[in-house]
Amino acid sequence: MPAERVEIMIDLHTHTFASDGVLLHSEIIRRAFVAGYRAIGITDHADETNIEDLILRAVKAAEIWRTYSDMVVIPGVEITHVNPDSIGPLAARAKELGAKVVVVHGETITEPVAAGTNSEAVRSPDVDILAHPGLINREDALQAVKNGVLLEITAREGHSAANGHVAAVSRDIGAQTILNSDAHAPGDLITRLWGKTILSAAGLTDGEAIETLRNSENLLNRLLEAQ
Repeated sequence: MPAERVEIMIDLHTHTFASDGVLLHSEIIRRAFVAGYRAIGITDHADETNIEDLILRAVKAAEIWRTYSDMVVIPGVEITHVNPDSIGPLAARAKELGAKVVVVHGETITEPVAAGTNSEAVRSPDVDILAHPGLINREDALQAVKNGVLLEITAREGHSAANGHVAAVSRDIGAQTILNSDAHAPGDLITRLWGKTILSAAGLTDGEAIETLRNSENLLNRLLEAQ
């Protein structure tokens, strides 16, 4: 595989039709591979009713793909629209079941996410990424710094309307940001070049954009070391 794969794309937040995406695990993985991705995370929407099944599927897909290619598939979940008090226990349960990356569906401005979701997510030692955290406040962003939770800059239409706010708060208090596609369909996967454009549109400098992309690499390396 090309050595420059690291310079193309790492995307740790995508969906299959096991939740609300439109592709099989095998297809979204294959499309990422053809696009030259270094790694892709499968993080379907999870709550108390389906978390076991989703992680079983994602783990199996990752194991199958490992026999074909060195592109990395990271099994995970996106904890979504649950009572905030359930986030910590569910994140811990996800890791016990074999999820390597745990994403929490943050308080995006486009959906009725329960107040307190951002706060509980950044306080959990088992959460890796707070996805599209909307109008996240400074207190929660500071807690994200303390617990090493990455705040997502998203390519997802609608959710991305708050990217500028997320970027500004993160810069102000030193939180780490991460770029993901939140892909649900074939056309949602992004290139590294388009990702840089999204980061620029969010108000990041070139240096900050490079650092955000490097955060994906650093998180990926940590997840692989933990295996």
